[in-house]
Amino acid sequence: MTPTERAIHRLPAHLRRYVVDQDPGAYTPRDHAVWRHILHKLTDHLAGKAHESYLAGLAATGIGLERIPSLDEMNVKLEGLGWSAVAVRGFIPPAVFTELQSLGVLAIAADIRSHEHIGYTPAPDIVHESAGHAPILADRRYAEYLKRCGEAGFRAIASVEDQAVFEAIRNLSVVKEDPAATPEQVQLAEERLHAASASRRYVSESTRASRLYWWTAEYGLVGDLDAPRIYGAGLLSSLGEATHCLTPAVRKLPLDLACADTEYDITRMQPQLFVARDFDHLFEVLEAFEATLAWRRGGDLGLEEALRARTVNHLVLEGGLELTGRVAERVAASRPVAPDLATALVRLEGPVLLSRGNRAEGRPWPGQALVAFGQAALPERGAFSLDLPSGLFLTGFRVGGHEVINLRVHQDGRPLDLPSWALLFLSGDLPSVAGGPADPEAWDHWFGDQNAFAEGEAEAEARARKAEALSPELAALYEEVRALRENGRPDPGRREALAARASRHAGEWLLQAELAELAPEVIA
Repeated sequence: MTPTERAIHRLPAHLRRYVVDQDPGAYTPRDHAVWRHILHKLTDHLAGKAHESYLAGLAATGIGLERIPSLDEMNVKLEGLGWSAVAVRGFIPPAVFTELQSLGVLAIAADIRSHEHIGYTPAPDIVHESAGHAPILADRRYAEYLKRCGEAGFRAIASVEDQAVFEAIRNLSVVKEDPAATPEQVQLAEERLHAASASRRYVSESTRASRLYWWTAEYGLVGDLDAPRIYGAGLLSSLGEATHCLTPAVRKLPLDLACADTEYDITRMQPQLFVARDFDHLFEVLEAFEATLAWRRGGDLGLEEALRARTVNHLVLEGGLELTGRVAERVAASRPVAPDLATALVRLEGPVLLSRGNRAEGRPWPGQALVAFGQAALPERGAFSLDLPSGLFLTGFRVGGHEVINLRVHQDGRPLDLPSWALLFLSGDLPSVAGGPADPEAWDHWFGDQNAFAEGEAEAEARARKAEALSPELAALYEEVRALRENGRPDPGRREALAARASRHAGEWLLQAELAELAPEVIA
């Protein structure tokens, strides 16, 4: 197997289906010229401005300046750093991106920005994902932070509205990179994103995690507040942002947990940035952020977060049993049950999947599940009657396993409207409530739509129009200019002949820039 095939083979099945072939042969000569232009400009500009590991990190992660790297070249180097890279198509679901990152896998967008958006694009592309994210992985402390940050994002609870925002961002990136998109279509895509963002009922844990990631891994500065250096991938991969970010026009703030509550706009350059003291500082802020998550806190806070999210999450009960489902109802206790827990009972809508140690146990239960909090025990089978300190009184018949029938529940003498047939669990505490299913692969096996993230028609059309926008004549010119430069001793006569042919494409500024590099005064 190739290095990239090995990286893909190691992935769980539910992540492999988001991976695509890079297909290096699909890049046009102009695509390679875009890469070369950006990388030369960036490396020249970033000398003395980027974190000290950046320039050396390019070569250390298999990234050259002259042409778009292959993932095989990158993976040969990344394996030595405990990382790997796989190709994906544009924006992928946040839970997929963060899970990959937590596993030490970079999701590299296979496409490259158009020459019209050479300075900045909101769409993920191979410039941003490889030349932005990969080089700083050469610093092992930062690489460790990136994995930990991925895990925090993966465990954070997302809301149903977060999905609408993701789809709007994905749509905007497609439209922005479509050469046939009209100004009206771009405006409509931007309005859709603003509307999706405005639809949020509250700021979810997942949104806060994405903000932390944005202001550190994507748009972070490090060092002295008055003379910081760049380490964020969004800054390192954008000619416009790399120039703009260190000017007085951008406010520099000391990095703290406030970054997780600071919004950002992907459609414009950022008006302020956060500066970390050093990479150890990143861990201090990350640990403070993790301490706010239901994943770490559990209890009432975790249940309320899952309840208002209306999404699939999982509860970790006392003893380590995990329940995946949608938290639909929380019944408050008349007195505390455990530290940070004053809940008598929680109801989960089916399907419900049981697991332990993030490994599923058996088939999903199609109905509802109830968790009653308090120290008590059910018989293995038969009738039961339980009086819990929380004020709950439960009677019913245990069929076997966790299945009960003829269930009746009273709280302080009042009957509760709950299903009479359900799974019933007892737990003295609730250590954790975390985002998504406890066993994502098993959940995907039972409920994942294998075509849910297939490339949309609009994306395929935009990609085709982008390829068609380069005529065979232009492609040949770019290729010949490259060959002339790589020959080592450019022939002035040959250059003049190419310049004469290129004059018919005066608006093709990138081609003119490539030719200008071969001018006699430059060659000399």
